[in-house]
Amino acid sequence: MSHEFYRVVKGRRSIRKYSRRKVPEETLIRVLDAARWAPSAHNSQPWRFIVITDEKLKLKLAREMANAWFKDLLKDGYPIEEIRVLTEGSVKRFTDPPVLIVACLTMESMDRYRDKRRSKAEYLMAVQSVSAAIQNILLAAYSEGLGTCWFCAPLFTPETVREVLGIPEEADPQALITLGYPAEEPIPPERLKLEETVFFNGWRLKR
Repeated sequence: MSHEFYRVVKGRRSIRKYSRRKVPEETLIRVLDAARWAPSAHNSQPWRFIVITDEKLKLKLAREMANAWFKDLLKDGYPIEEIRVLTEGSVKRFTDPPVLIVACLTMESMDRYRDKRRSKAEYLMAVQSVSAAIQNILLAAYSEGLGTCWFCAPLFTPETVREVLGIPEEADPQALITLGYPAEEPIPPERLKLEETVFFNGWRLKR
């Protein structure tokens, strides 16, 4: 039994505070290579990752995403001062970490169908594949002593992310992962009991 594997799975946390310590390139490459070995539908490997270490680019992306969020919050009726606090916090959240990784999805190697039902299923298979690759990144990073946090913000501002990073129309931004050396030790969050989430031989049928 590999106790180390379970230690990594159970020990990983979402980190939102990072030290300014630079992540060695060879360490970052190992983490990214772990994503390459994730399972994918048809072995299509529909993931593409944009790694951002340039401070100016991080700031531009963070500000543009915050501006898009500002408009959405304004439409939702939030008070201006509260919106400013939220969006300024967002900029800090995405500029403090040494590394940002934007995960994208491409359908170029996925199967094509004429009907909407199967086309939707194929797209969801690609989403699941990208998610598996992201999970590999999170676990590999933790095993290297790094911290990460998986944000879905690009799903809400895809055109903004696409424009800032030059992402082609055939690729969809799916997630943003912050990465660096942790400057906090979050308390493990509550987890549902296994019997609340796992059912044998049918929904909610007991073993």
